Parts: sequence; C-alpha cells; structure tokens
Amino acid sequence: MNRILIVDDELNMRLVLQAMLKKEGYEVAAASDGLEALKMLKTGPFDIVVTDLKMPNMDGLGLLDRMIRDYPSTPVIIITAHGTVATAVDALKKGAFDYISKPFEQEDLKNIIEKAIRTRRLNEGETLLDPDDIDRYGIIGAGPGMADIFETIKRVAPTTTTVLITGETGTGKELIAHAIHRNSPRKSNPFIKINCAAIPENLMESELFGYEKGAFTGAVTKKQGRFELAHKGTLFLDEVGEIPKDMQVKLLRVIQEQKFERVGGLQTIKVDVRLVTATNRNLLQDVRDGHFREDLFYRLNVIPMHLPPLRERGEDIPALTDYFIEKFNKKLDRAVKSMDDRVRTLFIQYEWPGNIRELENLVERVVLMARSETITFADLPSELKTAVESGLSVPSGAPQKPFKNFVKTHMEDIEKKMIVGMLEECGHNVTHAAQQLGLSRKGLQLKMMKYKLRKSD
Repeated sequence: MNRILIVDDELNMRLVLQAMLKKEGYEVAAASDGLEALKMLKTGPFDIVVTDLKMPNMDGLGLLDRMIRDYPSTPVIIITAHGTVATAVDALKKGAFDYISKPFEQEDLKNIIEKAIRTRRLNEGETLLDPDDIDRYGIIGAGPGMADIFETIKRVAPTTTTVLITGETGTGKELIAHAIHRNSPRKSNPFIKINCAAIPENLMESELFGYEKGAFTGAVTKKQGRFELAHKGTLFLDEVGEIPKDMQVKLLRVIQEQKFERVGGLQTIKVDVRLVTATNRNLLQDVRDGHFREDLFYRLNVIPMHLPPLRERGEDIPALTDYFIEKFNKKLDRAVKSMDDRVRTLFIQYEWPGNIRELENLVERVVLMARSETITFADLPSELKTAVESGLSVPSGAPQKPFKNFVKTHMEDIEKKMIVGMLEECGHNVTHAAQQLGLSRKGLQLKMMKYKLRKSD
C-alpha cells in the first residue's frame, strides 16, 4: 500500500484529503506544517508528500528544500492558491514533482498522485548519487568506457546540441543528464525532468506543453507545461521511446521550431530549451518496427551517449562499493570499514542485472547487517550466494595473484570477448561496432591493437 503524507495547516483540508485518498486505497498520514512533516518522515518512508505552500513554522518551499536534500527520490506535490501559482512554478523548477491550484477537482489530484507513484516506481531502478560527494561530473568511473563518457560530457555540455543517452535501467542515465546541465552555460537555469513512461497517453500533450483555462473539464486555470518551465534551461525526457506516435510529430515540431501552443490555446509560445533524452530501448530497432519516427530519432540522436552496464565496468565496482559503504555508514550510523577480498572478487564477477541501483541496495543491506568492521561472505544475503554459486566460480580464499592484477586480468578477458562478439555481430565494421560499444572509432582501434584483433595481426 502506498503511503502519502499530507502537509497543510488547515484542519479541514487535511481531513478532506485524508478521507479522499484513504477511499482510493492509500495509507495516509497528516502534518500541520513542514517541521512536523520532517519529524514524521524520520519515523518511516512515505511514497508521496502533498504539501500546501503557505504554512507557519516551515512553509512548503522550506519543506521542499529539505526533501530534495534528504529524500530526493520522494515526489513532492505542491498545493497552491491562485495568487501563488508563480511560486509553485518556481517550486517545480527547483525540483517539485508537480503542483495543483485551489480550488481543484479531486480527480485531478488523484491523477497527479498516480503519475507520481508511477514515476517513483520507474525511478526505483535508477541510481541517485550525491554530486557533492563525487568528483568527475558527479559520476564514479575510471575505466575506458566511462572515460569516453567524461570526454563527451566535456565536449557537449557547453553547446545546445540535443543528446540521446542509452543504457540499461540503473546505469545512471539521469546522472549524465544532470552532469551535462551542471557543466553548461545554463546551469543557473531550470533542469526540468519528466519520465515519459509514467504519463498516460491522453495526458502527454498537456504535460509537455501545458493547457489554457477551460481547455478541458477540470482545467480551472492555465498551467505551464514542461517545455515552458524549462525555458533557458534543460529539459530531460527520460524513457523518450515511450512517447506515443501522434505526440512524436508534435515533439519533432517543437525541437525544430522551438515553439508550440498550449492545449486549448491559440497563442504561439517561443522557448529556448536544451533537450537531453534517455531510453533503455533500442530506438533504431523501434524505427525499423514502425514504433518510432525516423526523423525524430535522428533529431534526438545528434550526440549519442551509451552508458555501459555495471557488468562491463568491473574496474569501477570497488570505488562504487567504497562510496556506498561510506554513504550508508553515515545514514545508518554504522562503522563498516571495508570488505574482504573474497567479497570484492565476487562483486566484480557478479552480473548485476539491476546495475548500480542493485549494488547500492545490496551495500545498504550488508552495511546494516554486517557483524564486524569488515564485510565477509557470511554477511551476504542468501539469494546473492545462490546466484553466485549457480553461475560463478568464486575462489574460497584470496586470489592467487595480487588483487589488482587479478581484477585487471579478469576485466581484460571480458573486454576482449565483448569486442570480438560485437565485431562479429557488426560484420567487422569497426565504426558500427564502436558506436554499439559506446567507444570512439579510434578508441576501439587501439583496443583491437592491444588484443591483436586486427586482420593484420
């Protein structure tokens, strides 16, 4: 059951919202201001926070600031009076999920909450690292695949070029989008994000472009869409492959012309928006299958960036693990210092189908359950041990070679097999294989020389 926290200083509003949402099957709690809400958040997790703007002690904006800092994965919905809509829009630009103006239809609030829950569920597969704690664009990575990513960020961030980020769920696509924005001339302007997979098809247009008062039942006031909110900043469209075919035409027009009309409106609105998109789908295959417009694909794919899955980034796993150990030591008030060589070797060999997010969740669990300052094989959950024992051969003790040499050899074997497999799949077309591997052509050629994979070798 999803838990919702209502924050409003008006008792009647709290009672009405509690009754309405309980009727919909939600578990609901209520607080009278931001300070009380923060105390309740410490007692247990909430899936959604719905807060009024104007309250004593700590208002909605103050609560939003704390939520963004301490509970970044929990969507915050702002309730605002007509006279404070501009403030609510500012809240969206700071990171609020959405807002709704009083008076509102109950159905509209239910739709926003359902959308927030879908977005939260989709984002559970992604990773959220604290940019203040990490070097190199807020991303941990030392291997050749990530080095290429860093170089691309350095080159594209100062421009307005459209970027398409591809990769499996949990690889950190949103982190890359944030890094591009933070290192661009637009960094002081809004970074607006939307998960296209969370938006019902019939609401996609109003979500992207906004609507005018009276455009449809329940539109009691005009509302800005995500493109308008992102003016002079960056708009991140996550899971862009889920946009319906008829909306793809309208999106293409906005990319080309940087202008649009709100739903129900006649006025043309011009915007200056840097577009960054992401998907875990193979959009080129979707184009071939007729599910995605070819012209839109090439508009989005001006600068492609492919994030490798964690199983191909074994050299980064120790650094990521150490980062998460330190993070959860602080969060859980623990004092775990390290993990033994057997566990580190296992982490490098494991496939990590959930990528960085799976690693993060696992480290939180073992830090909490560890019986000493060092994480050992006995501290690992039984399901991981089963997966390892059924699919991997893990040494019972430390590897015979020094640990760093063992890791390097292991990763080089994996890298060589990947390159050979991709070259065969691409008919030994080096340019195409490099693109699929997320490498530059020169980078792939250097690796082919290293592993003696050129025809002359």
